[in-house]
Amino acid sequence: MARPADAAWQRSAKLWSTLSEICDLLHIHCAGLALESDSAFQHVQFKSGQRIHTIGQPFDMLYIVNSGFLKTVMIDESGNEQVLSFPMRGDLFGIDGIHNKHYTSEAVALSSCDIILVPFKKFLALGRAHPELETAIYSVMSRELVREQAMVGMLGSLSAEARVARFLVPLSDRFGAMGYSNKEFNLRMTRHEIGSYLGLTLETVSRTFSAFNEIGLIAVDQRAIIINDIGALRTLRRLPPSRARIKQQAQIQAQAAAMTQAAAIAANTQGVR
Repeated sequence: MARPADAAWQRSAKLWSTLSEICDLLHIHCAGLALESDSAFQHVQFKSGQRIHTIGQPFDMLYIVNSGFLKTVMIDESGNEQVLSFPMRGDLFGIDGIHNKHYTSEAVALSSCDIILVPFKKFLALGRAHPELETAIYSVMSRELVREQAMVGMLGSLSAEARVARFLVPLSDRFGAMGYSNKEFNLRMTRHEIGSYLGLTLETVSRTFSAFNEIGLIAVDQRAIIINDIGALRTLRRLPPSRARIKQQAQIQAQAAAMTQAAAIAANTQGVR
């Protein structure tokens, strides 16, 4: 039985999007194409844990995230999962199926999701009729590839702490771009999934979050994250040794205590007057 929140989400979910709305979602320009009579694209809703497509499934569809959060993964012969990406609103996925007509990854919903279906044959037909649209979609595909290449480069050159920091920064930026707070948000993925994505163990990710919390870069409560110093996260290379962090934390606490004491003295002084 659907929970009230799920039922409300299903009632508010869209059924179709126009080509113009698709272009806006992907941040590409396609003025004048919204009048095409066959340019409506179906929405399908998925609940957390449901699979959008599976490895080896015949390819016939591209997917666009209208709302919600997902992960794409590869699974080896032993059943081990490697997280490839965390698609969210405005992301295009499923392009790995173009090469050999079968999906080589699996897409799984991490929350309730509203996914727009783009039949590949329909995309090709629109591309033939409107070359500028085809070029724009290929640009979006290239954008996804560049993002993956940047991640591969990061894994080979940065420390564990820097990897976690670089994971939080673009996530913060994406939330801000979607109109949400870029300082306070909930992680939809687990520490294990983050570790798989970054090439780190669960323990390393958890320890790094705790260290960031200790020195005040973030405040963390399970999956709830508050970004306190986005600038430091953008440039972080390595954390200071644990002793230095303890000393830094003590200094922060001492400063906070001094400010509290000063405020109390000021309040008492005003009361005397």
